[in-house]
Amino acid sequence: MRLVIQRVKSASVTIDGNLVSAIGPGLLVLVGVAVGDTKDDMEWLAAKTAALRIFDDENGVMNRSVIDSDGEILAVSQFTLNASTKKGNRPSYIHAAAHELAIPLYDAYCDRLSQITGKKTLKGVFGADMQVALINDGPVTIIIDSKLKE
Repeated sequence: MRLVIQRVKSASVTIDGNLVSAIGPGLLVLVGVAVGDTKDDMEWLAAKTAALRIFDDENGVMNRSVIDSDGEILAVSQFTLNASTKKGNRPSYIHAAAHELAIPLYDAYCDRLSQITGKKTLKGVFGADMQVALINDGPVTIIIDSKLKE
């Protein structure tokens, strides 16, 4: 699994002009599930996301997690995070997981984050044509890939 985590002042998902989810200060997490990803990948990434110290403390040092800062989380599925651009100029998505794997792992990631943080993790709509808006705070953007955890 691959995540792009952005510290935001606010973020939202709109589909066909209708607001689906919106958060204030916290994290916007783009979630890409790849072929071969497992529950262990999901568990590791959920724990890492919740504990990632990228919020400022009283001294302006990034030393607080989303939990410590009482932030919200919006997680959006994004299969294009697994694009291969090795050949040519048209990305290949052969490494992106099929719905049968991707949807349960994405949902489990969101559920696990909710359990860890004690707050509901808001979501986009899997497979929908979403418009994602955000105000990146910092900017702070972190990329984490479970294949690189060891």
